[in-house]
Amino acid sequence: LKPKSKVLIIAGSDSSGGAGIQADIKTVTTLGSYAMTAITAVTTQNTTGVKSIVSISPKEISKQILFTCKDIKPDVIKIGMLHSSNVIKSVISSLNKIKTKKIILDPVMFAKGGAKLISNKAIEILKSKLIKKVTLITPNIPEAEFLTKTKIKNSEDMIYAANILLTLGAKNVLVKGGHLNSKIIQDVFVSKKKIIIFKNKKITTKNTHGTGCTLSSAITTFFSCGKPLKKSC
Repeated sequence: LKPKSKVLIIAGSDSSGGAGIQADIKTVTTLGSYAMTAITAVTTQNTTGVKSIVSISPKEISKQILFTCKDIKPDVIKIGMLHSSNVIKSVISSLNKIKTKKIILDPVMFAKGGAKLISNKAIEILKSKLIKKVTLITPNIPEAEFLTKTKIKNSEDMIYAANILLTLGAKNVLVKGGHLNSKIIQDVFVSKKKIIIFKNKKITTKNTHGTGCTLSSAITTFFSCGKPLKKSC
């Protein structure tokens, strides 16, 4: 069967298979599209925590991106874990050399167990340079708080944080509300023209490892198939 679309995933590997590039590939494939990858780091982890992180060299990451795109042109690019400032610089440089401009950024910063997955210097480059290149950024609440230096306790705070990200250059923002202590989950989509609040009943489960990766990859896949961005969310 011919895939519906082609997606390039730039992200880290998760040895447990629940998150990272493994979750991304499973999601894109399940939704009928074709997944390509550029691996940024190899992590040893499970659902309880991260044992170790080995970064792939920036040069090797760039080679993965450019050589893949030279042959197979992605419809949309999804970016996940970018561990260091040099990795982010390499990814930005590579993005400048390819034609695909539809980019979804899932700013992976913390593992489920709390381990930090990105350096402070890398975060500053993400905020000052990378965010301006992406079509959509999809932070969860801890990530949105870290990026905007605000505290988020409700949907109004989520909208406020999203607007800060817009001022930094983001075109569209989806703040995910799964960390709020509420029976109803609220995700907030904000652009310069509209605010949409998605609501659903919260599922009580401890099986949340990789949910952010899965959601952002699903959004990327729907968007790559031609759905409008807000409907892809």
